[in-house]
Amino acid sequence: MIDVVDTRIKAFGKTPKANFVSPSEQLITLTIGQLQELVTRAVEKALQPLQDQLSDMEATITGLEAKVTTLESTQDTQAENSFIQLRLIGQLREATKKEPGKTETSRADKIEKYLASRPDHRATFETLKGNLGVDKARLHEAIKTLMKGSPGQYGIIRVPGDKRKRVLVMLPK
Repeated sequence: MIDVVDTRIKAFGKTPKANFVSPSEQLITLTIGQLQELVTRAVEKALQPLQDQLSDMEATITGLEAKVTTLESTQDTQAENSFIQLRLIGQLREATKKEPGKTETSRADKIEKYLASRPDHRATFETLKGNLGVDKARLHEAIKTLMKGSPGQYGIIRVPGDKRKRVLVMLPK
């Protein structure tokens, strides 16, 4: 009996039934409104993930714009602070520049007279230090004052035989 049922079940699936149409070949009737509704739902369903991504991107862009605005503000503040610092440095430099005092002017005059009295109008720095009785730093201050007071009238050269020694020269007018 099981064999008979088994054979009938197998035969049931193999033999086509009368007036049987597979679902893929069935005709259906839709109105234009129903078709439009189906297409609209399908398009909306397909577009929803893209719209979500677009919303996320818009939120990201808004956040980035806020960061850019903050960075621009910070940059402007830093530029303004740098400008203030440079202006203060310039003011400090001007404030620390001092006019030569009586001592530097007196030493510069002594150097000028000494060079004028020499036939070659020149003297080594060592000779000038000994003549003025000052150290190297004070001699440089006096020479700087002399050259600033008479631009183009004096020059500094190196001794031809010894490149370490320098000579102050009164230039011809």
